[in-house]
Amino acid sequence: MKTLFFQSNIDRGDWWAEELTKRLPNLEIRIWPDVGDPAEIDYALVWLPEKGLLKTMPNLKVVLSLGAGVDHIFRDPDLPVGVPICRVVDPNLTQRMTEYVLLHVLRYHRQQPAYDALQRSATWEELGQPAAGDRTVGIMGLGELGGDAAVHLVALGFHVVSWTRTAKELDGLERFHSYYGADGLEPFLNRAEILVCLLPLTPETRDILNSDLFAQLPEGAYLINAARGHHLVEADLIPALDSGRLAGATLDVFRQEPLPADHPFWRHPKITVTPHIASISDPRSVADLVAENIRRTESGEPLLNPVDPAVGY
Repeated sequence: MKTLFFQSNIDRGDWWAEELTKRLPNLEIRIWPDVGDPAEIDYALVWLPEKGLLKTMPNLKVVLSLGAGVDHIFRDPDLPVGVPICRVVDPNLTQRMTEYVLLHVLRYHRQQPAYDALQRSATWEELGQPAAGDRTVGIMGLGELGGDAAVHLVALGFHVVSWTRTAKELDGLERFHSYYGADGLEPFLNRAEILVCLLPLTPETRDILNSDLFAQLPEGAYLINAARGHHLVEADLIPALDSGRLAGATLDVFRQEPLPADHPFWRHPKITVTPHIASISDPRSVADLVAENIRRTESGEPLLNPVDPAVGY
């Protein structure tokens, strides 16, 4: 069995190879660009693969994403036909995203950016503080990541609303309400005082975070985007912040990564920038899932977490 490893921007191939060979000693791992004969490649473990790369491997059995998202694979117009694609559903990855969401929801809820500004001016002032039960958090996307974040936010006392493409529920969860479809978007947005985007990136969700959407949020709402940079129309964000329509934004993902040093997001006082670190795949845990899907393929069993190409996730 031969596997190609390709990870754009981050050099962790040796770490992945070490973890995978612990689990599959007979697996030969080739770290791009050392592909060798493409016809010998059985599996591709990838993040942001070069367009056209996967099509050069005529005997490819499965494409395995290194992360929860698969839009980085579907951006390739020449994907090999009929080759299944699997995404990562990993408790470690889920917990990291929940930690990130809780951190920044609580920062905004407890007005930490305002207290940071008061500290810089040496001003001792107590700000009025609503209870968590008086605040509604809106989550766009209710998959593994969004669902876990919702459960933990409710546990902290927040009201949580969600919006999804099709109907989804979290059974037995109090202070939670779900909306879905085009008709559900506006009533969802009208309630979302802190908006968290965890949507998959598809043609339907690209550019969804725009001025029209911001106008439907409560005045002074906050935005947290930890999904994909192409969800946000970047030109619409700063005007919404400067007008007071939005009170603040936390961004972990961007249309161009790394974010250019001259980008205005770096220096805007109401924007928090993090370098796509909300939830990073750890080879020590994801390798278990990758190894299991390779074992299942070799034994003819159903794959874990296959992607539906028709919907893009």
